[in-house]
Amino acid sequence: MAKGGSMRRRDESGAVTAETATVIPVLVVLAAVLAWMVAFGVAQARVVDAARETARALARGDDAETSSRLGRQIAPDGAQIVVREEQGALVVTVTAEMRGPGGLLGFLGRPVRAEAVAAQEPGS
Repeated sequence: MAKGGSMRRRDESGAVTAETATVIPVLVVLAAVLAWMVAFGVAQARVVDAARETARALARGDDAETSSRLGRQIAPDGAQIVVREEQGALVVTVTAEMRGPGGLLGFLGRPVRAEAVAAQEPGS
């Protein structure tokens, strides 16, 4: 019986290594996906903030160039800022292409977009 027990331990000794080798790549992929999701959320927040700041500056009476510069300081790199006037209101749309962190998961690239509307302040 002692001999059978030692053989059983010897047969199972590589199981932990095999399980670890299987689980580690899954954990790496999961970590990369979670990092991409966090980066996506941060990019969306930056686009929303850039649209709001640009619309606020325009409503105060700042010129379009100064307002867009303020928005670009907040927006992700390469963001597009479009300003238009609709029915007496200023509409600012900010769009940026979201890439994975460090270039990872580039095939999952998605645009992030936000729009802000502001009424022009009287006298501006």
